[in-house]
Amino acid sequence: MLQDTLNRPGTIYEAIGGDSTIKALVKAFYKRVGNHPLLTPIFPEDLTETEIKQYWFLSQFFGGPKLFNENRGQPMMKRRHLPFEITPSRRDAWLDCMAKALDEVQIEEPYRTVMFERLTLTAHHMVNTSV
Repeated sequence: MLQDTLNRPGTIYEAIGGDSTIKALVKAFYKRVGNHPLLTPIFPEDLTETEIKQYWFLSQFFGGPKLFNENRGQPMMKRRHLPFEITPSRRDAWLDCMAKALDEVQIEEPYRTVMFERLTLTAHHMVNTSV
């Protein structure tokens, strides 16, 4: 059954409900980021623009419209994050916020696991300082 689900045509974006689900995920995520003591130092106080960019990125990342490319160009996420100290503990905090947001939005399996695995790889790639 699981294999049949993974082999269906379409994208993760479509399978989880598209635009409305990505928007809900971003809201649930930044609600946590905005209150996390390890993350608030590297995020702006007003998260409005950051939420929009994350919405664009996640939509594209999971197979939806290429909103990030249309609005900001190629993602180049590692390069865009170089000005911020992204430590292993901040990576883990970011992933914890995302895991809780995925649960809050009730992303169903197998999509939740696949999404979290892809985001985990990306988060590991963003680490740019060891302290």
